[in-house]
Amino acid sequence: MSDTLFSTLPGYSVPPDNIASIKRTLNEQADALHTLADHIDPVHYQQALTLMSQCKGHVILSGMGKSGHVGRKISATLASTGTPSFFIHPAEAFHGDLGMITPYDLLILISASGETDEILKLIPSLKAFGNRIIALTNVGGSTLARHADAVLELMMESESCPNNLAPTTSTTLTMAIGDALAIALMQQRQFQPTDFARYHPGGSLGRRLLTRVADLMQTTVPQVQVSATFREVIQEITGGCQGMVAVNDAAGRLVGIITDGDLRRALAKCSGLDTCTARDIMTSDPITLPQDTMIADAERLMQQARISALLVTGEGQDVVGLIRIFD
Repeated sequence: MSDTLFSTLPGYSVPPDNIASIKRTLNEQADALHTLADHIDPVHYQQALTLMSQCKGHVILSGMGKSGHVGRKISATLASTGTPSFFIHPAEAFHGDLGMITPYDLLILISASGETDEILKLIPSLKAFGNRIIALTNVGGSTLARHADAVLELMMESESCPNNLAPTTSTTLTMAIGDALAIALMQQRQFQPTDFARYHPGGSLGRRLLTRVADLMQTTVPQVQVSATFREVIQEITGGCQGMVAVNDAAGRLVGIITDGDLRRALAKCSGLDTCTARDIMTSDPITLPQDTMIADAERLMQQARISALLVTGEGQDVVGLIRIFD
């Protein structure tokens, strides 16, 4: 559709050199990532992870320009995966925002050259505060690297930019290192989906991982006794508008369930419907869920069992609700 749209524009064509350039850039950056993975310094990376995991305050990211944008993303990833973090602009920090930093904080300073003036100006103050520093740079012998407690080098030969000027490969590598650190910390802390959901309570993810069945279940459940006639079963299912009815014994205990499918099968095989009771039609020992079950577990069970609804039970195993897969 998009090709048809653009082809109506005067002089439109697909320059093959452009596509070749895109592929070349992607391959160059993929090669740079492989080179980085093959040449990381395990001592410095382990030192960085130790500093991050033992940090009693915040892991603070700082960088200028494109490095700053990447730093914001790394900080956001850390914060959402259990590592308290925020970004501080180096120029703003030098003009008062240093007051946001406590001695318990760890700084990750980003500069591909390791000589970014705004970043270097922070170092004396950080040293005076007693902060530890991790350098994210492409130059292991740079000023930034010499003042850092751990140096994570990009191992980059050149930018993808044809002029070797615009931050391209360097930003990809920096972001990848940030992701790798965050994931390593998640694994070290055994960060689970429920932990992740605590920091993402909004949207479908938070709903699935934080919500319990009791929060969403429908509390009005069609029910009949095992002795109910075929006509009574149909009336209850029709009136309940749930496509099913719970079947209880004389003591009120759940003993079965009748669905629309059970009714159709009864019509096909029973010759004397006038004498049929709920006991004759029901599916015994239906699958149920305790009301404190997480909604994500309920959805998983319904998908595995290929059913769209489940009865919910209380402490005494009595039916207290009904949950549907799309509730």
